[in-house]
Amino acid sequence: MKGAYHDAVMVDEALHYLGPGPGRVIVDGTLGGGSHAEAVLNWAGADGGRVKLVLGIDQDPEAVAEAGKRLGGFGERIRIKRAGFEELPALLEEEGLEKVDGILLDLGASRHQLVDARRGFSLRGESALDMRMDPDAPESAAELLLRLSGKELKKLIWEYGEERHAGRIARAIVARREEGRPVKTTEELAALVEKLVPAKERGRLHPATRTFMAIRIAVNRELDKLDEALAAMPGVLRAGGRAVVISYHSLEDRRVKQAFQKGAKGCVCPPGLPCCVCGHKPVYRILTRKPLRPAEAEVGKNPAARSARLRAVERLEESA
Repeated sequence: MKGAYHDAVMVDEALHYLGPGPGRVIVDGTLGGGSHAEAVLNWAGADGGRVKLVLGIDQDPEAVAEAGKRLGGFGERIRIKRAGFEELPALLEEEGLEKVDGILLDLGASRHQLVDARRGFSLRGESALDMRMDPDAPESAAELLLRLSGKELKKLIWEYGEERHAGRIARAIVARREEGRPVKTTEELAALVEKLVPAKERGRLHPATRTFMAIRIAVNRELDKLDEALAAMPGVLRAGGRAVVISYHSLEDRRVKQAFQKGAKGCVCPPGLPCCVCGHKPVYRILTRKPLRPAEAEVGKNPAARSARLRAVERLEESA
């Protein structure tokens, strides 16, 4: 889809905290259309030196193809892998890279995925209820709704979507299924949820927005994969290397915050011990005490950036 790949969010801030420099190796774990990677590759230091290599990772074959066209002119300075960012340690081993100088994650679904009706993410219009970022993943959203029990659906919609009417929505999905009319399209799901959310509680967003987000997160295992990636970061960042993560909702941001804070802690012994026995050493220095938010000018040009939050850390020396 022409023009469907949006411009990168918080580019200047990401570059500032990544600290790209001559000879450095940077991982863009959410390559998308390649706009963040392009900014990193184009960055030049005071001496004109440029980043040695960007390893771009994305699980969506359409994103990989688009980024390949956009970044092809950078030659050997760009390598693109179709995979999930949670596979980073194995991918680095495949590429003969032991450690990297920077990792960038721009979380959530891309604009391309959200606006392309074929992908089944959008609650506008009608398409098969799919929502897979990786089209080869084993289970679509429609199949997930067919498999889960009412109790499991309620838990999913409440925890991932923070939807207060999760119970009513789950019961309605199961009722349709028992009547032999399982929810199969985006239009059916959007209409079902819209009827169950009282008019007085509706804001500027479609009433089904939270439910759609919850199902998308579950289908793609987004939070589990984020946890895996965050756990792997200290092991693949060299001393002085930096990780920058841009998130768009509280569930993501909370996990990033907690992982970074845990990595920045020293002794974790119970209070009251006369001396440290745990031997735990911090692996991070936190660079952003509070999450950075996009400037008003950026939000004015790109309303999708409104909810972005950026956090960054620096890897400490192994012996620190």
